[in-house]
Amino acid sequence: MKLSQFRFDLPLNLIAQHPTKKREDARLMVVHRSTGQIENKHFRDIMDYFDDKDVFVVNNTKVFPARMYGRKEKTGAKIEVFLLRELNKPNRLWDVIVDPARKIRVGNKLYFGENDELIAEVIDNTTSRGRTIRFLWDGTDEEFRNMLEFLGETPLPKYIKRKPEAEDKERYQTVYAKHEGAVAAPTAGLHFSIELIKRLEIKGIRFAEVTLHTGLGTFRPIEVEDLSKHKMDAEYYKIDELSCKVVNKAIEGKHRICSVGTTTMRALESSYTAEKLLKPSEGWTNIFIHPPYQFNIADSLVTNLHLPKTSLLIMVSAFAGYDLAMEAYRKAIKDKYRFFSYGDAMLVI
Repeated sequence: MKLSQFRFDLPLNLIAQHPTKKREDARLMVVHRSTGQIENKHFRDIMDYFDDKDVFVVNNTKVFPARMYGRKEKTGAKIEVFLLRELNKPNRLWDVIVDPARKIRVGNKLYFGENDELIAEVIDNTTSRGRTIRFLWDGTDEEFRNMLEFLGETPLPKYIKRKPEAEDKERYQTVYAKHEGAVAAPTAGLHFSIELIKRLEIKGIRFAEVTLHTGLGTFRPIEVEDLSKHKMDAEYYKIDELSCKVVNKAIEGKHRICSVGTTTMRALESSYTAEKLLKPSEGWTNIFIHPPYQFNIADSLVTNLHLPKTSLLIMVSAFAGYDLAMEAYRKAIKDKYRFFSYGDAMLVI
């Protein structure tokens, strides 16, 4: 398929700038693949579509405060430093994106905090905006992490046109987040509250966890018209044996497996057996799912409403079917659903 097939006009006022008051108060569009029916619900109604022994698979990655602001030595120019991933813990090496990049060269030092609590040195250029930096820190790892937490900012996407507020530290994080490493939230999971999860569990629905640390590559613009030529950035994932047992028991019992989010789906589709059962694994995945694609583990998907021409929308189209997915998006715009990270949700069953 071609990238241009995933273009649509999205009114900017439909891009959510704040979360709903309660997580499960978000709207939920339910898309039935077998009949083409589309329903308007609220997220708390999701439990009506699942039964005893069905399984929700969630991504337990945890977002860290990846956006920092430093000052360039000598000139004092303000530089945004977006932390991507830690390369070498003992040496405090990190891959980062800097803005404005033209001002930052190898050998430059950056100072963070009012009293220069943290200093970093640029040691390599990786891309036009990418750099490798070394934090100059003599304290313990725990103290270093605390300093990043103190100086860093919740990495809200750029299309949220405001500064992060106190509530974002909690709301731009799932209630089941455990393993730090993501620079963007697995947003489909933001709609689950602790109370909703308990109600689902009382109904007999089980939860299995995987980890996929969402990187900025998930949101990198696709720059080729032929989708088969697009390359995703690799992201770290891990699926343990316990989660595999929960999922495989449900598959063998012919119960529903629901992937909560596209990141979860990418992890599931990176690790399955010839018998289409989930297997434990750990590593890096750059899988790019686009139509046509045969899904192997999940038979339902919870996802947010995504921006035009993104890998996220393209995956949803592969799962729902292109025509039905685009019909659902036209309806979402007509019915004024809220889009992207803090927006409303879609359940494809």
